[in-house]
Amino acid sequence: MSNVFPTRTGTETDVRLPFSFIMFAVLAFAASQLMLLGAIPSLSSGAFRLPFVWAAAHLALLGFALMTAMGAMYQLVPVAFLTPIWSERLGFWQFAITALGIVAFAASLAFTPNQAFLPGLLLLFGIVLFVWQMAMTLKQQKNKTIMTLFVATSLLFLLLTGAAGGLLAFHFFAATGANSHETVFGLHVLFGLCGWFTLLIIGFSYKMVPMFSLAHGFSLRPARYVYALYISGIAVAFASLFLRSHAWLAAGAALLMSGFVVFAWHIRAILQKRMKKTLDRPFRFSLSAIVIGLVLHVAAFVAIVVGSGRLLGIIVYLFIVGWILFSIVGYLFKIVPFLWWTHRYSEKVGQQNVPTLKQMMNERAVTVQCRLWLIALALAAVALAVASVPLFAITQVLLAGLSVAFAGTILTVFRK
Repeated sequence: MSNVFPTRTGTETDVRLPFSFIMFAVLAFAASQLMLLGAIPSLSSGAFRLPFVWAAAHLALLGFALMTAMGAMYQLVPVAFLTPIWSERLGFWQFAITALGIVAFAASLAFTPNQAFLPGLLLLFGIVLFVWQMAMTLKQQKNKTIMTLFVATSLLFLLLTGAAGGLLAFHFFAATGANSHETVFGLHVLFGLCGWFTLLIIGFSYKMVPMFSLAHGFSLRPARYVYALYISGIAVAFASLFLRSHAWLAAGAALLMSGFVVFAWHIRAILQKRMKKTLDRPFRFSLSAIVIGLVLHVAAFVAIVVGSGRLLGIIVYLFIVGWILFSIVGYLFKIVPFLWWTHRYSEKVGQQNVPTLKQMMNERAVTVQCRLWLIALALAAVALAVASVPLFAITQVLLAGLSVAFAGTILTVFRK
């Protein structure tokens, strides 16, 4: 076990802090997928920009993905960067403010979207507190690495995503900004999906992949090219939204695709240096998310070149589920049992009988869930492509059931 996870460094976070975020996150994920059951006809026809869909999407992206990322960073940043969290007390306050802001914001989007600006400000305040917390923590790191650059840049984009989202909410609140609404919406999506989530997942993948595969003797030099290409893609796509230039948008998509291609190749190169020949199912599931992300980056470039807005909307949906959410689900299957085992049993080893790490979670159930997630994504892609309401209904019922099963699997660990 000590070969897979780093030993204690003395910088670990109070485990109650990351687990507060994670428990909220898995419940929000289940709620978001259950909510989408009521929007099946609209989603299957490609109509994503509806209040109830906004609410469910933000509950998934904020309540699940964002809160999981925050909780994971409270745990992983001290381990990866060998520096303690700046203020754990601030962390608990930040959790409470952000959680309340997410619930209030999602409810406002669903029922009174023109009033979402005020709860959005509370949510934005929680995000600002988190970014400040992480900035002060990373400032203490003595030796900065390429991971530091990925994480720090993603935090900047998190702020920009929140600011763009707040501006969108203000447009509805004040009934202004019609001329700039589409541009701000594009920025919100670009900064959130590519700048915040993708850069963060890429950055921590350079820690998690070698850790879970026992890889040694690899070079991190290609990560610099990944960063340069992907950031350049975001910058060019950003410019295209103001220039209203299709050529610039296509160029930005090409750079984003190129950056992700290099990242996928680099991860493959790292895995070729691994000592662990047989990779477990949750980790392989996270790796499959990288393959999905690669395919969707290529598909997005093609959709932009041919000018298919409907296809691009479908790709964004699949990107959120297949790349972002699958990455998080896979890593949570790995991280949560270890953290809880360490908290409950690490000091009791040799003194009494304790469960093994494998006994903390039902591996057979996890394997079945991972396979069903992949089947559900494939069904969703087909259903959206042909605009089939019955097939998408089946897919969403499956996704909702899987999200509930996933929440149950994670929460059951805490009873061990």
